[in-house]
Amino acid sequence: IINEQVALGKIVWEENNCIGCHTLLGEGAYFAPELGNVYKRFGNSTEAIKAFIASRPKEGVPGRRSMPQFNLSEEELEAVAQFLKYASEIDTADWPPNIQG
Repeated sequence: IINEQVALGKIVWEENNCIGCHTLLGEGAYFAPELGNVYKRFGNSTEAIKAFIASRPKEGVPGRRSMPQFNLSEEELEAVAQFLKYASEIDTADWPPNIQG
């Protein structure tokens, strides 16, 4: 169900250009992992998604480009996690072809 929280998550996704590095259901950049199945990869846990996003180092990982710290509010973290949960529940005819995306 698309609710206000899922819609806000989509806005957070767009405003932070997540698709500039990640794919979602095969669309986007291929630098970082596919996120259409991240909810399943993270044990069907929005808490795990939120914790991962919130734990990114402020300066990134030395010597390598990594996901930056976006300093999202708790509301934004929950919304983007709910958006990714929603995306994981779309019938994609078994896309992506493997759990790594």
